Amino acid sequence: MNFTLDFSSLAPYWPVFLRGAWLTLKMTTLAIIVGVAIGVIVAFAKSSKNLLVARACGAYIEAVRNTPFLVQIFLLYFGLASLGVHMPTFAAAVLAMIINIAAYAAEIIRAGIDSVPRGQIEAAECLGLSKWRIRWHVMLQPAIERVYPALTSQFLLMMQASAMASQISAEELTAIANTVQSDTFRSLETYIVVAGLYLALSILVKLLAYAFGEYIFKRRRTIRRAAALARRSPVSKVPAPVAGQPAPVAHVPFIHGISIPNSGQARTTVEGSAS
Repeated sequence: MNFTLDFSSLAPYWPVFLRGAWLTLKMTTLAIIVGVAIGVIVAFAKSSKNLLVARACGAYIEAVRNTPFLVQIFLLYFGLASLGVHMPTFAAAVLAMIINIAAYAAEIIRAGIDSVPRGQIEAAECLGLSKWRIRWHVMLQPAIERVYPALTSQFLLMMQASAMASQISAEELTAIANTVQSDTFRSLETYIVVAGLYLALSILVKLLAYAFGEYIFKRRRTIRRAAALARRSPVSKVPAPVAGQPAPVAHVPFIHGISIPNSGQARTTVEGSAS
């Protein structure tokens, strides 16, 4: 069997491939922005003292996380159409992606919020900060910083899962590939090109997420800069003792109010303490 890869027949379809890649990126961006915003609300609502609200949010998260994404798309597109609500394929696909990523983001963010030490929240309450400032500055920002890598991975998975929108004829990258391979009969070459475009989109999303994280998480930059400075700074070492000479004594900084007696037992005396 003689088979050779021939990409020349795909050359006229490059604008079509790029249009599908742009639509995939646009769907993913809209789903991420709206879905994470909803996920933050659901994460706080699940930890609410209102038992009914907490259970409703928990049921929503479990329902989304334990059903296939393709079924969720079908329920929105065909289910709403049977009730008389007709949606464009692009809107139905984006809405399904928002509902899906909001549930996953809510659980990830809730785990980050639970990791914030209780002492920090109590300290903020003692300082008289309002409830909203505590949730934003003390709880949400450190939580997002801790779980940001997990959120980034979820963004990539959502972009790749957008290929399922081709089942409702949304003109994203996979749907374009199905059309091109049916016109050219070069299935292997077509899906190699599509795989390369998905890889390029994934790298682009990772770079954008990294740049965004570097911009909003200033503490991370400060810690990394301090660590690099510590690695570059020379470390003074105490020379080894020479035979017949007293061992060198490391410099001990003077601390006002503390004296070290000359007795063999290690004791400290603080000025003003009872003798």
